[in-house]
Amino acid sequence: MNHSMIRYVLGTVLCFESIFLCLPMLIGFFCHEQSAFAFLICAAACMILGGLMVLKKPKRNDFYATEGFVSVSVSWIAMSLFGALPFFISREIPRFEDALFEAISGFTTTGASILSDVEALSKCCLFWRSFTHWIGGMGVLVFVLAVFPLRGGNIMYLMKAESPGPSVEKLVPRVKNTAMILYGVYTALTILEIILLIVTGMVPFDAVNLSLATAGTGGFGVLNSSAGSYASVHQVIITIFMILFGVNFNVYYLILIKRFKSALLSEEFRTYLLIILASGLLIAYNIRGFFASPFEALKHSFFQVASIITTTGFSTTDFNEWPALSCSILVLLMFCGACAGSTGGGMKVSRLIIMVKIAVKEIFTIKHPHGVKTIKLEGRVVENETIRSVNAYVVIYFLIFAASLFLISVDNFDFTTNFTAVAATFNNIGPGLSVVGPTGNFGAFSAFSKVVLMFDMLAGRLELLPMIVLFSPMVWSKHR
Repeated sequence: MNHSMIRYVLGTVLCFESIFLCLPMLIGFFCHEQSAFAFLICAAACMILGGLMVLKKPKRNDFYATEGFVSVSVSWIAMSLFGALPFFISREIPRFEDALFEAISGFTTTGASILSDVEALSKCCLFWRSFTHWIGGMGVLVFVLAVFPLRGGNIMYLMKAESPGPSVEKLVPRVKNTAMILYGVYTALTILEIILLIVTGMVPFDAVNLSLATAGTGGFGVLNSSAGSYASVHQVIITIFMILFGVNFNVYYLILIKRFKSALLSEEFRTYLLIILASGLLIAYNIRGFFASPFEALKHSFFQVASIITTTGFSTTDFNEWPALSCSILVLLMFCGACAGSTGGGMKVSRLIIMVKIAVKEIFTIKHPHGVKTIKLEGRVVENETIRSVNAYVVIYFLIFAASLFLISVDNFDFTTNFTAVAATFNNIGPGLSVVGPTGNFGAFSAFSKVVLMFDMLAGRLELLPMIVLFSPMVWSKHR
């Protein structure tokens, strides 16, 4: 393994995190908040450590899958550790495991919180929570590749390890240009949402924070009521943008190059919209008696469907009180997730489509043992490598899910709480049901259970394998 290259990538990430930490620091100083000094200390520490790590160039430039996976997982862990320090040093979150939980939840765009009173935080800490969503949404290493491309070896392995989906492709021949296109679209959509929220009357600070959280499909809010206290027009705007950020960014690239037919006829895109439409209408009908008008039922239904399927995690109402059918649909949407190549979490729509087609192919083979049936997605044959990776993903996914559910059961919460807590963190959703519902939080879990859920958040965001590889003895063995 090329340890010098991993060290260099980690150092580069820490240098960029130092720059990111300066934004909440400036907000804190502008608002005369003491917590600003915590960000100053952490920014300086990140820059010094990162600077020392990149001073010496890597001995070799070779860079393969193992280095990519290890670099990404180590970078995300280090980024989360330093991202938690401002909360802890400022004493706004006095327990370090809670501060780390909040930071990991932010960077992985989960939005699960241990805080019972979000509004008690300083503005700089509130902004940092939302900003971690935006950083983690597209991926910090994708950002690094966009503005400061690493040289040598196959750096595409970094993007593959960090980007969501069963397969990752370059939009254009150069990785740097692909990263720049992705972040260009990401930034443009974020700015557009900020403008629309401000124009329609939202306080600028809230508009910026909610837009950052929506873009990263994270869900950290600045009010205890999440998005419930805002005007209907704001909730509708947020609903639309949650859906937009759950779309595969390849669709936006196709639109940019005026290939509208290819973009709109995408099989994954059409399935994604169909799931949202069907779920939204079914839940709206099921909860019609909970609201004064059909519009209110439709508004809250589609907001929560968009929030859950895109794994954003905002809420406008306590859906924990909805009928069992509606809650069941929302739990199923937790596993579904958004499109591959989006900022959303979950299993991804494209992966579910492939899984269904694998099942259909097996049934076809039973009936026609000598027949040949290929699996296609978006009009192209799905390669055996992708099918193999999907099968491996599903097996690993449910093994980790079952193990996590077993481990956190030591806290003796009810099954609904435990099951949806794992589902909400592993799929990077945020809120679950019962104790961890939209009006609750994860603060009641023990430190051990929080560690398990933190691992789930990281594993879910990084598509499982980078975290598995990091803790695999074979990777670190000298005789592999």
